[in-house]
Amino acid sequence: MVLIGLLVAFSSYSQSKINTFLTPSDTLDTSRRTYVYIGEVGVLGVTLIGLNQLWYKDYPQTNFHFINDNKEWNQMDKAGHFFSTYHVGRFGSEMLQWSGASKKEQLLYGSTLGFGFLTVVEVFDGFSQEWGASWGDIIANGSGTLLYVSQELLWNEQRITPKFSFHQTSKAKFRPETLGASFQEQILKDYNGQTYWLSFNLYSFTKSSFIPKWLNLAVGYGAENMLYGTDSEAQLNGFNQNSYRQFYLSLDVDLTKIKTKSHFLKSVFSVFNTIKIPAPTLQYDDFNGVKGRIIYF
Repeated sequence: MVLIGLLVAFSSYSQSKINTFLTPSDTLDTSRRTYVYIGEVGVLGVTLIGLNQLWYKDYPQTNFHFINDNKEWNQMDKAGHFFSTYHVGRFGSEMLQWSGASKKEQLLYGSTLGFGFLTVVEVFDGFSQEWGASWGDIIANGSGTLLYVSQELLWNEQRITPKFSFHQTSKAKFRPETLGASFQEQILKDYNGQTYWLSFNLYSFTKSSFIPKWLNLAVGYGAENMLYGTDSEAQLNGFNQNSYRQFYLSLDVDLTKIKTKSHFLKSVFSVFNTIKIPAPTLQYDDFNGVKGRIIYF
């Protein structure tokens, strides 16, 4: 009993220290802000170096050039860029908020973090003979950042949140080198199983006391039957690919709107608010028409 009591006390003390650490500063804490900037530069710098060594070094380099890949993969890759820049920018802004930095600094140097990072990746692509920089990717990157910044300026809150969900498909086994050989690879590479959402917080728009503050309505976009970037490329390689777009309507939860005094839980909710929860869903596409799903993810 004494041991259990000591463990409970230690756990409570540890959680209290963590909660204190995660509590945003009311005024500018220069030490915290310095840690944020050093941490961001370090993590993103190491990520870019690793990406360059593990991905680009195996392909020949060439003069910087652009390509037009806007018709490939039914723009699912562009949706991924939009999603990524929004959330990397959101995390950057929230980290500066934690340090007590001003709203202006949060938006100028935090929310633009995702756009800056993925722009550097585009430069890497531009010097690679295998790929090339894409104006479509850059526009998608800018759009993700713009969605975050515009909502902060207009409403001082995020009422519309990009989210992601994934399910495994049968397509990856036909081209595992492109669509992924393992589950972890397929999450990133198999566009057939990816769905990107815009999740709208109903209470924020209506201010109705009858609507829970955490309840969202989500509109999703996906595509199916893709082995190559375009149908014509697939046919040239001997596959009868007839890809099609899919649209979804579903319920969702805004985890950041769940009330809690724990800043640890608030941090956890912020991270997992990137993911769309499984829920009843209406699906529409040209191949199946309107279709109801009891649970879709």
